[in-house]
Amino acid sequence: MGAMRLMRGGRPLKRWRYVGIFSEELMACAALVQIGPARQAFWALYERAEDRLRERTHTLLRRGTVELEQGRMRIRDDGVELDLALGEDAGFQARCAHGRGEVWTRKQAGIRAQGTLSLRGSAPRTIEARAVIDDTAGYHARHTEWWWAAGVGTGTDGAELAWNLVSGVNDPATGSERAVWLGGEPEEAPPVSFSADLRRIHDQHGDELRFHAEAERRRRENLVLIRSDYRAPFGTFSGTLPGGITLAHGLGVVEHHRAVW
Repeated sequence: MGAMRLMRGGRPLKRWRYVGIFSEELMACAALVQIGPARQAFWALYERAEDRLRERTHTLLRRGTVELEQGRMRIRDDGVELDLALGEDAGFQARCAHGRGEVWTRKQAGIRAQGTLSLRGSAPRTIEARAVIDDTAGYHARHTEWWWAAGVGTGTDGAELAWNLVSGVNDPATGSERAVWLGGEPEEAPPVSFSADLRRIHDQHGDELRFHAEAERRRRENLVLIRSDYRAPFGTFSGTLPGGITLAHGLGVVEHHRAVW
C-alpha cells in the first residue's frame, strides 16, 4: 500500500501492523497503531505453562519498545526481550468499502517465527512458533465495531492450517479479508458470525469453530474524540473451520472491538 493522506473525505487515516505468534509454550502479540496524527504501541506475552500474562500499552511511543519492520518482531520492555524473525509471504489482500471510505488490508497466517526470548535478564531461550500478521490502512467509519479471529493449527490429516475470520469490517460476501490457509495456500472463506461470548464462530453452511480462552487482554479508552473498548483473549480452537475443514488442534486469538474514531 502506498503513501496515504492523514485525512480523506473528513475521515482520519487508521493504520496498523499487528503480529501474533502462537506455540505450545507461548502466545504473544505486538502492534503499532496510527489514528490520524496519534500513535500507539502495545504488546502482550502469555506464558501458557505458568498461566502468566504480561502486557503494556504506550500512547507516547518509546523508541525500541516495539519494532515490527518487515520480517522482524522485537519487544524490549518491562524485562521482556523477544526477538523473532518472521518468514513473511505475499499474504491475502482485500480492499473493501467502509462507511464513506475504504480500507485496504493484507493478512498473513501460518508463517514461521523463530528467535529468542529473555525474561528479566534470564538467558535467552529459543522460540519456534507460527504467526499471523495484519497490515491494515484505511478511512474507517466514525463508529466501527468488529469481531475477529486468527489462528494456526493442524487438521485431522496432519495438514498445517491457519485462518483469518472477521465480521463487521472487510466482510462483503466476496472480496473480503476472510481466509483459510491449507498447506500455506489461502482461500477466501464464506461469511461468518460470532457468538456474543466469543466462544463460537459459525458460517452459513453450519460449520462451527469453537474457542476456549486462556488469558485475556482488555482495554477501554476515552480520549473524547477517540474512544475504544476491546477484549482480545488468547486461547485454543476446536471444531470445524469454514469450508468443512476439521481441526485436530488450534491456537490463536479472538477479538471484539468497538471504536469511535
